Amino acid sequence: MSPRYQTWIRYSVLLGALSGAVSGCAVVIPPLLAGGVVAGTALTVTDRRTSGIQVEDKAIDIKVSNRLKEAFGDKAHINVNVYNLRVLLTGEVSEASMKDEAEKIAAKVDNVRAIVNDLAVMWPSTTTQRANDSLLTTKVKAAFVDEKKLSANAFHVTTERGVVYLMGRVTELESRIAAEVASRVSGVQRVVKVMELISDKELAEINAKFKAEEPATKEK
Repeated sequence: MSPRYQTWIRYSVLLGALSGAVSGCAVVIPPLLAGGVVAGTALTVTDRRTSGIQVEDKAIDIKVSNRLKEAFGDKAHINVNVYNLRVLLTGEVSEASMKDEAEKIAAKVDNVRAIVNDLAVMWPSTTTQRANDSLLTTKVKAAFVDEKKLSANAFHVTTERGVVYLMGRVTELESRIAAEVASRVSGVQRVVKVMELISDKELAEINAKFKAEEPATKEK
């Protein structure tokens, strides 16, 4: 890991036993920028990461996935999701030591800023379970599109064994609304928020930047 990112933070997602009702637990990731609060900020449908960060996220995803595959082969089922240089590890491993090792492997990849390690020590999920998870992810994304108070493209959604994970750069209000919307989707067992919270002022600045760039994009 480069010196700039030698200090990375481990976030452990603690999932309690299901009690029949859908509940949410949150891992709040500190924002990269500080800012004040302004009410009534407009939403946009544009990805809130810079184009450079989007490219870097894809590169990190590939590197982490490849290194985990080299280390464990078919002995583990690990899904890697990356958003704004934060890595989310979900899936199943056969031993606790493999869970720890997977996190260490991810941490050694350049530019990784934080890791959420929610790997479960258990038998791998079945093909049917994974198909159901993909369907749930699609349903949650569709629900976000239908919710007028949300910018669907501001969220990255992934599902593991019925547990929906939400990533993104969003305000506290958006985070709450998204969790509520996702929890109402049939089949969702739990919603876990793994988000970087930004202020309304930061969101307003992001939206203003997008609007300023629109004319230049259209002219091209």
